[in-house]
Amino acid sequence: MDKQPNILLIMSDQHSPHLLGCAGDSVVRTPTLDGLAERGVRFTSTYCANPLCVPSRMTFLTSRHCSDIRVWTNRCKLASDIPTFAHYLVNAGYETILCGRMHFVGPDQRHGFERRILGDVDPKLEHIPLLTTGQTAGGVKIAGPGRTAYIRYDEEVTRICCEFLESWDTHPGDRPFFMTVGYVLPHCPYIAPKRLFDEYLQTVDVPQIPADYHDTLHHFMRLWREHRCVDELTEEQVRTARAAYYGLVTLMDELIGNILSVLAKTHFSDDTVVIYTSDHGEMAGEHRMWWKSSFYEGSVGVPLIFSWPGCFAENRTVAAVTSLLDVGPTLVELAGSEAMSQVRGHSLMRFLTGDGIVPDWPDTAFAELDGLLGGIPGRMIRRGPWKLNYYHGYERPQLFHLGSDPGEWHDLGDDASHAAVRDELLTTVQKGWSGEEILRILHAAQTDRKVLTEYRRRACMSTGDPPDRWTAPDRCNLFPEL
Repeated sequence: MDKQPNILLIMSDQHSPHLLGCAGDSVVRTPTLDGLAERGVRFTSTYCANPLCVPSRMTFLTSRHCSDIRVWTNRCKLASDIPTFAHYLVNAGYETILCGRMHFVGPDQRHGFERRILGDVDPKLEHIPLLTTGQTAGGVKIAGPGRTAYIRYDEEVTRICCEFLESWDTHPGDRPFFMTVGYVLPHCPYIAPKRLFDEYLQTVDVPQIPADYHDTLHHFMRLWREHRCVDELTEEQVRTARAAYYGLVTLMDELIGNILSVLAKTHFSDDTVVIYTSDHGEMAGEHRMWWKSSFYEGSVGVPLIFSWPGCFAENRTVAAVTSLLDVGPTLVELAGSEAMSQVRGHSLMRFLTGDGIVPDWPDTAFAELDGLLGGIPGRMIRRGPWKLNYYHGYERPQLFHLGSDPGEWHDLGDDASHAAVRDELLTTVQKGWSGEEILRILHAAQTDRKVLTEYRRRACMSTGDPPDRWTAPDRCNLFPEL
């Protein structure tokens, strides 16, 4: 590379790795992302480090595990003295810009980004019935055609990003830029524009589960389903929510298309790396489950595409096991900076260039879950074709061979013929990790949070500085009739 490229990283929220045309879904329309994959490298086995928004994003930024940075839930704050890849990029000579969503918690709304040209979203969803109880079946039951503050926000993210690219084209800075474009879509609620909802309502299928499915489930997943009330959903409700989710994916693809169209018209288009990923997946009815917060592929897996025609390989797919923790080291190497220290990820550059063969790749990824369901932290390891899910307090883990069972229907956790690989992975996933310690830390943080919440109430403080918060306009939520 003769000079440092600009870098445009687009991160969505809750995009299933399966819902892309280039990933084999014959129903969903994602021409923008499919085209990006044709012009670049698509990783087909990439995992987030925690299938929940805040911990996934903070591990992504730091290239460290949840237990390294003590961020397991959406209430946890990333300590400001932990460097992110954005800090490294500034040190390498980049101007770092954040446009939209990143879900920082606490007063530090930068964590290495020098400029924030659009603050995070304040969705004003709390007054919508059935959404106040969190991610339960009620959130699926209100699915249908309409508009939400999230849609309005992503339209604003797109507009501001396009304005930035046009401005940079006429008045470039004296440093290359690294800009993260943070979308909320296709995050629930499952409300999509009517034109897209109507299109997909006629074409989406309704995933089915085997007749003996519940009998063979790990006890933790039985509790998960009971807690989220997913088994009470009807076929019609599942189809309706899936149609809306598919519509949101296509809407997001259209918005990204607007950005890439503007970029293509700039003089620096050929000198800009484009990256697309998501913070975690969405089950979208697979296993008749919804949302994230599980170790199934649809939840913990994410799409990941790198594109820089002329410099990176084109129309290449990489099946090696990778992680969002690998993105930071890749960006830092791409920028010509010193390597990130004390990190868990590895640079992907050798997959992006040359023949793409990386014989010494670890082919391993980890993910963690918080203390859901009354305090049951969990940890996952994916190594080669094997995936093992361990839940604190349960002796038996889940074990799947994804090569022969990509749908994760056949749990081999108590199969004696696979005891050797199970025990090896179980030892590895528990090494240096303590569910008991996580629960202790989270309990202490909850006590502290009560004090701070009361302080903010008494001091009448706002939840964030105006420049760091985008507040939804009134009347931008148009939901279907309940």
